[in-house]
Amino acid sequence: MQITNTGKIRSATLANPRISAEFFNRPTLRVARELLGTILVRRINRYKLSGRIVETEAYIGVDDPASHAFGKMTRRNKLMFGPPGHAYIYFIYGNHYCLNFVTESEGYPAAVLIRAFEPLTGIKRMAKNRGESLPGNLTNGPGKLCQALRIDKKLNGTSLDSDQLYLVESDQEKIEVGNSPRIGVSRGKNSKWRFFVKNNPYVSAFRGASR
Repeated sequence: MQITNTGKIRSATLANPRISAEFFNRPTLRVARELLGTILVRRINRYKLSGRIVETEAYIGVDDPASHAFGKMTRRNKLMFGPPGHAYIYFIYGNHYCLNFVTESEGYPAAVLIRAFEPLTGIKRMAKNRGESLPGNLTNGPGKLCQALRIDKKLNGTSLDSDQLYLVESDQEKIEVGNSPRIGVSRGKNSKWRFFVKNNPYVSAFRGASR
């Protein structure tokens, strides 16, 4: 088992029940908060890379000026209008990908951006994917996370219960949650729709754009 800054991962963690699509078919702010502590698993051939989600951001509806779905459906954002429990992945600033989980009922555009997670297994492979030797800098940001897990547009629209990408229930009984305005947005700055695990070293810095 891998050892992280917050202790040993339980041996049964990756065998915890998978999270179904129904989990995402709920109000986005609730999903964004309750994703904290859940385990994201990325399977690449025989390897399983995993980590505990420690930071999220919510984007909700056509009236949210910070959301890709603001105004209307487009070719780029149509997955946000699709069924919940699927990955919405986009390329930003010409240098990194961002992973989002589609939420709420089909036809209503909403998603949760996964901003950071705490690596648990496959850490050496994540470091190789990132070209980074410092554990604390592997996945403390949405672009870093996707690079560490080799997530790109090929996984856009993938079910979050697929063999390649899925979530399992948290192995933690209690999490202290903080929230704040979203990071790196030029509009919708006052919405406190960012959630994070307090005092976790893998939560991203406040500087830098996320969207």
